[in-house]
Amino acid sequence: MRGKQIPGLFGVSRVAGAVCAALARAGRARGGGERGSYTLEAVLCLTVVVPILGIIAAFGLAGLGDSTAANTAAAAARAASESDDPDTAQARGRQAALKSLGQAQRTCTSSDIVVDTSGFPSQPGQPGTVTVRVDCTIPLAKLAVPGLPGAKTLTATRHSAVDRYVDRTGEGGDQ
Repeated sequence: MRGKQIPGLFGVSRVAGAVCAALARAGRARGGGERGSYTLEAVLCLTVVVPILGIIAAFGLAGLGDSTAANTAAAAARAASESDDPDTAQARGRQAALKSLGQAQRTCTSSDIVVDTSGFPSQPGQPGTVTVRVDCTIPLAKLAVPGLPGAKTLTATRHSAVDRYVDRTGEGGDQ
């Protein structure tokens, strides 16, 4: 997944240039006919606008990554809790998480999935839960904003209750 670009987030310099040009035109329209000040205005404006737009893009990317991690963990926990045994729950949870991350492949550059079935009940009538933790690493280096790390790892944990009245003995009969 490395090398893929996220569309719409890295055209920051074009947007900043347009904003600065509009501000400069507005200043000249007020009658401040000073010649040669456009370059100075552009430099000053770009040094302020570009980092602000980069920070806004970083917050948007972080929100998208957080949402991806949360939705992936919820889908995996739900799929795992519908299983008959802990081993199947592990496999189904991981498969659901990978499918969900595959649909959001441009958000996370790397991920880690942990399906915890230690709370899985062994007998019908006992309560139990499945817990899934998803770590999603989002890229921030391409934003080139001073002070931002190259990547940020976001973590989401979701729990899902296991149906307590499902027969897990494999016999399928009355108990």
